[in-house]
Amino acid sequence: MDLPLLHLPAAGAPTLLFVLLHGVGARASDLAPLARRLAAEYPQAAVAGLDAPHAFDGAPPGHGGRQWFSVAGVTEANRPERVAAARPGFVATIRALQARFAMDWPHTALVGFSQGAILALEAVQAEAQLAGRVLAFSGRHATAPTHAPVDTTVHLLHGMADRVIPPGPAIDAAERLVALGGDVTADVLPGIGHELHPALVERAIEQLRGFLPKRAWRSALGEAPLIARVASSAELGPR
Repeated sequence: MDLPLLHLPAAGAPTLLFVLLHGVGARASDLAPLARRLAAEYPQAAVAGLDAPHAFDGAPPGHGGRQWFSVAGVTEANRPERVAAARPGFVATIRALQARFAMDWPHTALVGFSQGAILALEAVQAEAQLAGRVLAFSGRHATAPTHAPVDTTVHLLHGMADRVIPPGPAIDAAERLVALGGDVTADVLPGIGHELHPALVERAIEQLRGFLPKRAWRSALGEAPLIARVASSAELGPR
């Protein structure tokens, strides 16, 4: 598998896998600054950027841009079917990357911008145990979630001034996922449009560092030793 953007640990096998997914009309190389930032923060991670499988049909031949699915004539009604058609090949690619780097799904993060974020969000909705985290920059769900992905933490990051994909659907999805019992964070920052802004990247790093998924709490509680002790008279109640 060709990986046009790849950072590997200086020594030893990677312990994390970040898969970067560009927006429509772009290439993996456009996410190089984000890849460098993640590699600097997580030196033992493999950071891989993929080129989408299809040539961008919104530009003249030879443009070089790629797309995960076509946005020509896209509507609220037909977007879900286009994403659904792109999803099986995308999932197979992620599974192949995990096999290549001997990485399990909880230690895999999908990091998408715009169209790449849409595909990542929909993939973890449909495919169990695909990734432990999703960082969705300036994206949205193609269809309002009807369930929360099990043991997958979703970080939604958006600019308040985004006119290409306004933040409203991301905010609605965050509220819905919380109500469904999911692990989700939503950061909408003022003065930012449809861009991979450094402030959004830094907020994503903060969420990666500081947000403890439910599965981690569950594991910690399950592994906590039971300490034998004598109950106090207050705990026992009146005689």
